[in-house]
Amino acid sequence: MQSGELSRLAGISTDTLRHYERLGILPKPPRTNGGYRAYPTNSLERVRLVQSALKVGFSLSELATILRMRDGGEVPCHRVRAIAEDKLREVKQQINDLLGMRDQLERILKDWDARLARTGKGKPARLLESLPHDVIGTNPRRLAAKHLRRNRR
Repeated sequence: MQSGELSRLAGISTDTLRHYERLGILPKPPRTNGGYRAYPTNSLERVRLVQSALKVGFSLSELATILRMRDGGEVPCHRVRAIAEDKLREVKQQINDLLGMRDQLERILKDWDARLARTGKGKPARLLESLPHDVIGTNPRRLAAKHLRRNRR
C-alpha cells in the first residue's frame, strides 16, 4: 500500500507517516521501482494503534520506545501499564487543580459581585486589583498546552 492510500485510510497526512518513520514508530517501508514507499498491509493497524494510544495520553516518544521494544521481541506490557498509571495520576492531579481553581473563581466572582454592588455607577471597581496574591496558579489553557506538547514528543 502506498503512502497516499495509507494516509487516507488512517486519516493522517503523508507527512505524519514520514514523521512516524523518523521516530521509529513505523518501520521504514521498502520502495517500489518508482521510488514510492510500499507499506505492508499491517501498517494501517499500527497507525491506528498509535492514534488510539495518543488519545489516552501516550507521547510519540513513549510509543517509539514501546514499539521498538515490541519489534525487538521484548514484551513491554508492564511498562505500558506503568506509563498509563502515570497518565492517570497526572489527569487526577489536573482535575484536582481545576477543581481548586473553580472554587477560587467562584469565591472571586462572589466578591466581585459584592464590590460591583457597592461601586457607584461609572466608578471603577478595580476588580483585577482585588485578586488575591495567592491565586491558584492553574491555567486551564496552560494545562491543555502542556498536555499537547507532551504528546508531540
